[in-house]
Amino acid sequence: MLHILYFVHDLADPAVRRRVLMLQAGGALVTLAGFRRDDNALAAIDGIEPIELGRTRDAQFAQRIAAVAKSAFKLRHALRSVPRPDVIIGRNLEMLALANRAKSVFGGDMPVVYESLDIHRLLLRDDVLGGTLRGAERRLGAQAALLITSSPAFVERYFKPRSGLHLPIMLLENKVLALEVAAASNVAPAARVPARGEPWKIGWFGALRCRKSLTLLDQFSRRMEGRFEIVLRGRPAYSEFDDFDGIVRDAPFMHFGGAYKNPEDLSAIYHDVQFSWAIDFFEEGLNSSWLLPNRLYEGGLYGAVPIAMDGTETARFLAGRKIGLTLDKADAAHLATLLGDLDEQRYLAAFDAVAAQDRKQWMIDRADCQGLVLRLASLTRANEQITELQALPQLNRNRGGLQ
Repeated sequence: MLHILYFVHDLADPAVRRRVLMLQAGGALVTLAGFRRDDNALAAIDGIEPIELGRTRDAQFAQRIAAVAKSAFKLRHALRSVPRPDVIIGRNLEMLALANRAKSVFGGDMPVVYESLDIHRLLLRDDVLGGTLRGAERRLGAQAALLITSSPAFVERYFKPRSGLHLPIMLLENKVLALEVAAASNVAPAARVPARGEPWKIGWFGALRCRKSLTLLDQFSRRMEGRFEIVLRGRPAYSEFDDFDGIVRDAPFMHFGGAYKNPEDLSAIYHDVQFSWAIDFFEEGLNSSWLLPNRLYEGGLYGAVPIAMDGTETARFLAGRKIGLTLDKADAAHLATLLGDLDEQRYLAAFDAVAAQDRKQWMIDRADCQGLVLRLASLTRANEQITELQALPQLNRNRGGLQ
């Protein structure tokens, strides 16, 4: 059984839970280590007791770097009871540093994998700080065996032209983990036209970190005077809002339903809405324009019509499939123009286009998980072959001496 040591930036992140479940479903044994930003019981994984390396805080890059540096000195002690891994994965740049450190702690030649699912805005700066961070990424990633990322635009816009990394790349989209593949793939979603007098619902689910989206959706729902309701679910990044709870409390047509378990609760929360907000202005023009968010795939699988921002990778994804709605300007007036004439016929046409898609494009099944683990296992065989090739000259010299 392949043993994977997985370093993560936030043990409470539901996406971390999903990745661990994928690796386990693929047949790997996973040791999870990382930092915690808050408590989230819904991110717990049965049978996994993570190695906690410390606490970090949202939007505190310097604090996180200091915490990582401190843990690096103590890593040998933290990993004292961990069996030697076959593969080490670092989920983002700081964790790549710890993955490299762990490799030296174990004194082995096991492959290190760099998993980068967001391009931090600091890496994209054209000043000394940006250059320094890209230089650190090049050094830390120089000996990595594989880069895992989630969007073609990350490759096209950053990794190939700017990062300086020259690694094999595996595209692993943020699809829904659907281990019970028969249930997930064979049951088509049903349209949900609101009863007379009930509002249309837009769901904004997942990592709630975009102040601009919150303001826009509040203004839009007020403008529509109750014809639309905004449903929020997930984990708010409170550091990004002046007063998230207060804004939602004062919004007459918006409510926050709390956290949820991914993937177990996805069907219930998406079947409660007609539309999925697949827009993020958190790092507008950069990472937010390049990513393909979890909610794109979740909404697609469960029949929520996605709303994307024009000019983004998400909009390009939708346009290629002729599905979804695209907002051409980020304000409440343009969103009202996009949705203001919505009726049952227009909704059903948009829903049918989403429902007609091949459901496999939205989800990852057990076979996909096995394929991921096999890819990681192949890295260990490649390392073994390199070691054998490096040993051949010495072996040949020894043989020559015996003749």
